[in-house]
Amino acid sequence: MAAEEAAYNVIRKDGAIEIRAYEPQLLAEVLVEGALEDASSQAFRTLFRYIDGNNTSQQKVAMTAPVSQEKASEKIAMTAPVSQEKAGEKWRVGFMMPAGLTMKTVPKPNNPAITIREKPAHRMATIRYSGRWSKERYLKHRQKLETWLNEQEMPAIGEPVWARYNAPFVPWFMRRNEILIPVESSTPSSLRGRANGLFAPACAENPSALADAG
Repeated sequence: MAAEEAAYNVIRKDGAIEIRAYEPQLLAEVLVEGALEDASSQAFRTLFRYIDGNNTSQQKVAMTAPVSQEKASEKIAMTAPVSQEKAGEKWRVGFMMPAGLTMKTVPKPNNPAITIREKPAHRMATIRYSGRWSKERYLKHRQKLETWLNEQEMPAIGEPVWARYNAPFVPWFMRRNEILIPVESSTPSSLRGRANGLFAPACAENPSALADAG
């Protein structure tokens, strides 16, 4: 679905579970109501229209004569994943903006329902799985990740994020899905120096596909 993905380093790996350090991100987001499976479909159309040109470009143009002014629009490259997380009684669905755009240069949405948010560097515990976008599979793998975090004495510090990397027309068995839970950037003292063979180098960015978590 996309050529560019969120940049991260793998800090720790345990099967289908990883601890990742993410770089700062710029997100275009919209709040929607509805069931877990339906929220992203509602938001996707709104966000896609934004990146497809329903925006006002903020690009600077060299000075010329005569002086004229026009509200031009700009197409934005699609990125991955599409993220979804709980926000009160609604869902916050977001598209990551391509690298190189900033709060000053990102096109302004024409739709007031869309907001642009700058997310600082952060750390996430993640679990990857394939298959359908069902609530049942989401809850199954979220429980696996939460159980692992409890075993590691690594508390969550925010809401789980549901990440999908493929377009709806991609066959269900080829889809890449992930659940990400924000965790503290510092490693708990109980985990430091543990010789369990589970730590991975912190230089592996966007690693290759992992086996399905089940």
